[in-house]
Amino acid sequence: MSRIAPALTLGIEEEYLLVDLETLELANAPEALIEECAGAMQGQVSPEFLQCQIEIGTKVCADISAARDELKRLRSTVATHAARHGLAPIAASCHPLADWKQQEHTDKTRYNELERALAGVARRLLICGMHVHVGVESPSQRIDLMNQLTYFLPHLLALSCSSPFWMGQDTGLCSYRLTVFDNLPRTGLPPQLNSWAEFERMTGVLVDLGIIEDASKIWWDLRPSWRFPTIETRICDVPTRLEDTLTIAALTQCFTRMLWRLAARNQRWRLYDTVLIGENRWRAQRYGLKEGMIDFGQREIVGFEALAEEIVEILSEDAEALGCLPEVERVVELVAGGNSADRQRAVRKERQDAGDDEKTAMKAVVRHLIDAFHEGL
Repeated sequence: MSRIAPALTLGIEEEYLLVDLETLELANAPEALIEECAGAMQGQVSPEFLQCQIEIGTKVCADISAARDELKRLRSTVATHAARHGLAPIAASCHPLADWKQQEHTDKTRYNELERALAGVARRLLICGMHVHVGVESPSQRIDLMNQLTYFLPHLLALSCSSPFWMGQDTGLCSYRLTVFDNLPRTGLPPQLNSWAEFERMTGVLVDLGIIEDASKIWWDLRPSWRFPTIETRICDVPTRLEDTLTIAALTQCFTRMLWRLAARNQRWRLYDTVLIGENRWRAQRYGLKEGMIDFGQREIVGFEALAEEIVEILSEDAEALGCLPEVERVVELVAGGNSADRQRAVRKERQDAGDDEKTAMKAVVRHLIDAFHEGL
């Protein structure tokens, strides 16, 4: 692998749900809202598959500081314009109360085709995610780094979990979103690939058969981006708080640099079978930060408090080089305070203990999500 470091630029995409400020129920985005946001954000906002969703994407950011400025601006702009229509955005991968059967998909060609192709599976996609792009110019380097970075995907998922509730019920999972998304084809952990040519041959078969129009319909947890010279993590729930998004983005960037750094020293992270990594993926999906991850080298389960300290130690050199050490070190605080799923459950329990009925307690969770969206803006 080249000893010249890849660009390691950052790009972050987040999907939000829109709720009515009075009823706290999901609300469709008025066309005027989309137009206002598009005018204010110059193409960095777009409608999503469902009319109650809206997506933002940062510009290419040289470092986490630029990404912070971008996300603050984008989140603030969406919130400001939504409020003028009596709406508020929330950054949660599932609305605690909403019924997917009552939602309508956006009437655009790509979404109409998606609905036709995926049928009932598409209609259940009342979920939001967060994607992080890290700039890696060399296609062969993208594949090599992807193979190794897959090991850390469950860790990133556990930090991001924000979907414990589905249609008014506690699912028992911290990321119910993933159970919905995994019903789509071409999802899940990426295969271990030998080369960029193998990736092109694989996707080329599907394109040639007319099954997909291009590699953007490869929805793995981690993939080489079809549009940009990046590797793109897609496993994460959308984090509720701005600072959590920035910590996860900084970790993704630093994991990538760490793996390049090892390769430049003729070392590499050990590759494990996707069956084993899939077990950690399930642990993250089910338990979030509560039950730890399997350390396959030590053959033991390690709690996230210890893992957070270990991650900071492993990545400190890279975080200093990339100017994101505070964001990386904050992973210890994130683990100690819990992810969004933990906080949502805590709000619900607090209201139930105070005597609220189930629906009232869940509406308090939505209010919490509205407030948390604005933290740090």
